[in-house]
Amino acid sequence: MTSYSPDLLRLRFKASMGLNDEQIQMQRIATEFAQKEFLPYMAEWDEKEYFAKETMQKAAQLGFGAIYVSEKYGGTGLTRLDSSIIFEALSRGCVSTTAYMSIHNMCAWMIEQFGSEEQKQHWIPSLASMEKFASYCLTEPGSGSDAASLATTARCDGDFYILNGSKAFISGGGDTDLYVIMVRTGSPGPKGISCILVEKDTPGLSFGKKEKKVGWNSQPTRAVILEDCKVPVSNRLGEEGQGFNIAMQGLNGGRINIASCSLGAAQASLELAANHLKVRKQFNKPLAEFQHNQFKLAQMATNLVASRLLVRKAASSLQQNLPDAVSLCSMAKLFATDQCFDIVNQALQMHGGYGYLKDYAVQQYLRDIRVHQILEGTNEIMQLIVSRDILQN
Repeated sequence: MTSYSPDLLRLRFKASMGLNDEQIQMQRIATEFAQKEFLPYMAEWDEKEYFAKETMQKAAQLGFGAIYVSEKYGGTGLTRLDSSIIFEALSRGCVSTTAYMSIHNMCAWMIEQFGSEEQKQHWIPSLASMEKFASYCLTEPGSGSDAASLATTARCDGDFYILNGSKAFISGGGDTDLYVIMVRTGSPGPKGISCILVEKDTPGLSFGKKEKKVGWNSQPTRAVILEDCKVPVSNRLGEEGQGFNIAMQGLNGGRINIASCSLGAAQASLELAANHLKVRKQFNKPLAEFQHNQFKLAQMATNLVASRLLVRKAASSLQQNLPDAVSLCSMAKLFATDQCFDIVNQALQMHGGYGYLKDYAVQQYLRDIRVHQILEGTNEIMQLIVSRDILQN
């Protein structure tokens, strides 16, 4: 069984630039955990499509299960910037597992932000410990980027909703315990959408086949199917008609989280490429002595640092609820996921034929981050959000 062993503890290429002492310590803790608990199993989890619940629960013991949820309900009470630092460090050990954890964190935050006191007390402690796992359910077979056109319905019947419809591409689907589902309770368009919490094993809730994916193989992906699924009205998150706003506010942070996971993959791949160039020889000298490769490394490192700075700026803006937060989150997701994919792709090219072998980690980083340009809002939609913000001002 393949395992990877690059030294993640060498925090190079400005990964700690601008951080205070507490954040540097937090970064080191997350990096050490990734080195010990994620990286040795990254290839195995990918090959066996293993959802590493026990390992994630270990991460939760360090406070990584509900990072930016308040301590009052069992969260860690850190900032969006702190969470970005943590997700970047963890993803160097396994992008796929870290990306799922980022979605789980988003769900916990949504419950704290919009849930009733009873919902917060019931769900957040078990989500923070990762005793329970959560999934975010917005996308449908017929509504991806046009999320406001979703067709899954929730009909009110006394003290219950009756849910019918299906959700597509749900991370953790079938293996998680709580589904945060956007449904239509009213008229067409965004104002007719509500958010409902559905527990696993609720009658009428079922799942499609486990999807076979290019990457993100350490987390299962299935359709979530609702057939006359009866859920108490008390399971609604927020008010009727608030669901689209809840979903979008969740995604603002989700975009920072996913961009942070791309940063981790690019950081690891850049270091792998630099090490390979120093060792691999052609034409009687190391590849690192060829100026073409030196210039490529310089471009990769520059784009990585630029991406990191934008992601961290967006995280700080969202934490402070600044007017430019939504646009900055979209910029960060667009720029960082595109640039980081190019960095990892170039790192694979620098490995030559070896980079295409599964014995080398760079190919898995590439497969795992490719989807980051698609999910949490495609990068085409990110451009629409940014351009609308420019034109409205």
